[in-house]
Amino acid sequence: MRIDIITVLPEILDGPLNQSILKRAQDKGLVEICVHNLRDWSTDERHHRVDDYAFGGKAGMVMQCEPIDRCISDLKKERHYDEVIFVTPDGEKFDQHMANELSLNENLIILCGHYKGIDYRIREHLITREITIGDYVLTGGELPAAIITDAIVRVLPGAIGDEQSALSDSFQDDLLEAPCYTRPADYKGWKVPEILLSGHERKIKEWEYEQALERTRQRRPDLLEKGQ
Repeated sequence: MRIDIITVLPEILDGPLNQSILKRAQDKGLVEICVHNLRDWSTDERHHRVDDYAFGGKAGMVMQCEPIDRCISDLKKERHYDEVIFVTPDGEKFDQHMANELSLNENLIILCGHYKGIDYRIREHLITREITIGDYVLTGGELPAAIITDAIVRVLPGAIGDEQSALSDSFQDDLLEAPCYTRPADYKGWKVPEILLSGHERKIKEWEYEQALERTRQRRPDLLEKGQ
């Protein structure tokens, strides 16, 4: 799988994309993550600007059509892309099911917005999917792009040593995860539930499901409604 991320601030992505599971997945050849500085496609040879004032007097700067179009066009000359994603507050809400779905693709482009956003013509003619990570506004799309990439890569076969761990994560089946414990079994009188020490696999699984169901009912009842 290959993920190309277009940004005006590539430095923000250095840390998140080159640590832990994402780094190991790249080292194993499971995914190739390429970050592109949009300023490399600027038509402004002196200042490498990629933004301009908005028509109509609206406050804030807007990312221009031409640099984005040139960048995406150059990438498409090299390979076919299944999706060209724009991260934006008014996009489709990102969740685990979407991460699973996107992980089945071969090549993805993620465009990070900045300033007041991008010229809307890019959204009309080049973007195939618009995604938000939540109902709030960030300075730019770099952190959402890193989150989306992380969620996609960690479910790729082989990315996590114990693949069952990823399959049992919260939201995989529209349930929150059951509580987890480790040694010691008794710390300051705080004890691990006896069932988890029993070694009875079937009963443990039943307990975990009941706990997940109850936690979801209390904390995220909307997930239960979604799964119905």
